[in-house]
Amino acid sequence: MDKAVEAKRAGAAKPAPAAAGSGLREVEVQLYAKRAEIYPRHRIGDSLGFFQKWRWALIWATQIVFYGLPWLQWGGRQALLFDLAARKFYIFGLVLWPQDIIYLTAILIIAALSLFLFTAVGGRLWCGYACPQTVYTEIFMWIEQKIEGDRAKRMKLDKEPLSARKFMLKFAKHAVWIAVALWTGLTFVGYFTPIRLLLTELVTFSIGGWALFWVLFYGFATYGNAGWLREQVCKYMCPYARFQSAMFDPDTLIVSYDRVRGEPRGAGSKNSTRTEQGLGDCVACGLCVQVCPTGIDIRNGLQYECIGCALCIDACNFVMDKVGLPKGLIRYSTEHALQERYEGAGIWKHIWRPRVFIYSGILAAIMVALAVALTLRVPLKVDVIRDRGSLAREAEDGRIENTYRLQVMNTTETARRYVISASGLPGVELATEPEFEVPGATTRPVLVRLRAAPENVPPGSNKVKIGVQAIDDPSVRVSEQTVFIGLRR
Repeated sequence: MDKAVEAKRAGAAKPAPAAAGSGLREVEVQLYAKRAEIYPRHRIGDSLGFFQKWRWALIWATQIVFYGLPWLQWGGRQALLFDLAARKFYIFGLVLWPQDIIYLTAILIIAALSLFLFTAVGGRLWCGYACPQTVYTEIFMWIEQKIEGDRAKRMKLDKEPLSARKFMLKFAKHAVWIAVALWTGLTFVGYFTPIRLLLTELVTFSIGGWALFWVLFYGFATYGNAGWLREQVCKYMCPYARFQSAMFDPDTLIVSYDRVRGEPRGAGSKNSTRTEQGLGDCVACGLCVQVCPTGIDIRNGLQYECIGCALCIDACNFVMDKVGLPKGLIRYSTEHALQERYEGAGIWKHIWRPRVFIYSGILAAIMVALAVALTLRVPLKVDVIRDRGSLAREAEDGRIENTYRLQVMNTTETARRYVISASGLPGVELATEPEFEVPGATTRPVLVRLRAAPENVPPGSNKVKIGVQAIDDPSVRVSEQTVFIGLRR
């Protein structure tokens, strides 16, 4: 019996000479196949389809936010700035410090749970509509289409030998790509370095080496991923494409082809109905494949390469309109809905299942907790450090003195005056100036000496509290516990 080895997505298998008398035929498998260039079709008909309009609306929305946000000013500074050098994160009126990492952690958890929730409900919505790889690939392909022409013209151009016209078109395309990529890199670095200063340094050729490196690095990454790699990032590099199946189930909304209605495929004849010809509604036009940015055929079923952009739905609905057949041959549906022939309310009844409610509940709880924590957050942080050089000593007035160093952090952006107090031991008092000022968004070290009468201080460690309170707002108060060392007599 002959044995065949399947070479899926790896090129055709080539037969090799069989061993004499073995009865078997060896098959040579090409493990790596050259990438087949994909030429997505950008428009079907005179206007954009429903999902294509949504896609471009989100592209515009995300890019306006991304490119515009670094230029937005707030209180005389950049509204959103992750200043790693100063270890401060400015988010509009909020200033976060390394000690506030819990808030950033909560934001990352919210982002992850949101991805789980959206995937459980609607599949790869993030990939199809908002992922930077998808967004910039679409922008770069739009530029390509404007310069080189539509799908047919681009295919014809690539087959032509190099000429002056072809060189100029390719040069113009890559020049625009590089310009967009460099501006993207500059904008991204502008979230970590004040963008106005960064642009000034770039124009005056005084930009630092590391800043220039990261601008070029992210610019090159954008140019390479969106201009050259394109769908290969989604297919082979993105981990989400690999573990998405863990978040899918038969009740997840996915882009689906209705095989019951569509098969068998065929162009058919105008002389009789498709039913009389034994054909389904799929006219085998291939437009669903032509518009796919990853080059797959959705009629082959759910595939990990599908990013859920739904462009094939727009293409198929356009064709169905032209041939007078009902829309929805390719549509957002679920595996259960296709098997059980659910429609409308029946689909949504199964979509709202326990895992969706669990994800929603956890997500809502964390978001509420984060909002409450930020609302109740005291804009003052105090660290108390005992002076190890002098644990305790007898002062000139006979009282016992302990020395502490306070790191006082004013997390607001306005200067504030604070007053220090002490409690926990009878008669404990400050031997240093109780009031001091800390500039906005600054940390200041403050030396504090506490004194207490010997008869009120038992030998060894005694718990005391040092409080720091804003003079203009009594609600801004932090109290830290430390120890007061009593001398042995």
